[in-house]
Amino acid sequence: MSTATKPNHIGRKISRIRELKDMKQEALAQALGISQQTISAIENSETIEDERLLEVAQALGVSVEAIKNFTEENMINYFNSFYDNSTANGINNPVNCSFNPLDKVIELYERMIQTEKEKVEYLEKLLREK
Repeated sequence: MSTATKPNHIGRKISRIRELKDMKQEALAQALGISQQTISAIENSETIEDERLLEVAQALGVSVEAIKNFTEENMINYFNSFYDNSTANGINNPVNCSFNPLDKVIELYERMIQTEKEKVEYLEKLLREK
């Protein structure tokens, strides 16, 4: 007897998506207004009614199509492409920084000091007039 999972086992796909979202069965059950045992039964079911699948998808924050088309391989590819794109665009690459953050801090402090000097001059002027 084979222990391999069937590729279109909707319950297992729901279970894996729930786990990836770091959600416990109890939390999903509460979001759907059903018992944890019912969630367990759903996750062990090969097929699920469309109406229930829509409710589960909404509770998980994904589309029905995302559940139906979910595969571990697609998730790995998704995260790999996300990582590759973020570094390729310079998001995590400090070499592409167009300014020195310390220069900006110094500039800010110089403006603050100038503002304080202007306040002091104004207050001294008010005191001399009295």
